[in-house]
Amino acid sequence: MQVLLGIIFHSIGGFSSGSFYMPFKKVRGWAWESYWIVGGFFSWLIVPPLAAYLTVPGFVDIISNTAPAIKAVTYSMGLIWGIGGLTYGLGVRYLGMSLGNSITLGFCSAFGALVPSIYYNFYPVAGKTSFTDMLHSTGGQMVLLGVVVCLLGIAFSGRAGMLKELDFEGADTTHIRDKDFSLVKGLIIAIISGILSSFFNFGIEAGKPMADEAVAQGFNPLFQNNVTYIVILWGGLTVNFIWCMYLNFKNKTFGDYANSQTPITKNILFSALAGTMWFLQFFFYGMGESKLGNGASSWILHMATIILTANFWGFYLKEWTGVSKKTFSTFLIGIGLILASIVIVGIGNSL
Repeated sequence: MQVLLGIIFHSIGGFSSGSFYMPFKKVRGWAWESYWIVGGFFSWLIVPPLAAYLTVPGFVDIISNTAPAIKAVTYSMGLIWGIGGLTYGLGVRYLGMSLGNSITLGFCSAFGALVPSIYYNFYPVAGKTSFTDMLHSTGGQMVLLGVVVCLLGIAFSGRAGMLKELDFEGADTTHIRDKDFSLVKGLIIAIISGILSSFFNFGIEAGKPMADEAVAQGFNPLFQNNVTYIVILWGGLTVNFIWCMYLNFKNKTFGDYANSQTPITKNILFSALAGTMWFLQFFFYGMGESKLGNGASSWILHMATIILTANFWGFYLKEWTGVSKKTFSTFLIGIGLILASIVIVGIGNSL
């Protein structure tokens, strides 16, 4: 039952993450950096403390009384994760949407799933599963198999995306790739982005003492990570704020926030909705993690459901209408493998 609840919570969080960009499509007349940082304030600064207040009312004292070294490492993991999010865009530019997304999310999935267990290999903690433990247990081997199957599914999804571009663009594809495509540069950036993005999971581990203290004080274990998120997301906010302010200055888009020629109120509301939906992925991730543990199981389930949701939104928006049979079959194989990985990881965790 605990495993089932964990899968359900992760699925809700993944759906929220895979859907969060939809409200941004309703923003009119603003540059990307303007609506991104408005949504970011809700994602990283406003909603997290509100969620913590409603679920762990003593979060301020817990953070204040936590050792500075723990907070510093947790914040640093948030900074690294924030850099990973920014470099993600460059990876997509040089590799294209399908290949860029697949490689970045693939590395993010693999490293995020395995980093905690590798960390415990070097710094053992009672009750925590190390990578060596995973290799020598049936359940651990099943979870690792699930990681491999998920990466294979992502590869098929990326291949389907590349075939779709060929179906739609035909001869124009060569011209576009000659101009922007850079395999070596794109691979390096996408791999770096995927690895750095996975550090959010490491931040959860670094800030675990805060979550443990929340449980020790009698707060519901289901919401223990809501305390840790505040510190991690401060790091993400720092990086994104600096970058967006730089873009506002460079592109002369500071006027967006007061431009009466645009629907300012609606833009703020849609950005706020997007930002809130983005945070909810971690709110439900924390609930799922409380049932499954913050290892490969939780991370791979989270990433898989994000990928599935994003693909299904694409299907709903008819992005795959008019593609060849080969392209659509490849797409279905990728989705099937990702679904299979969720089942395999679930079985492995139960063992």
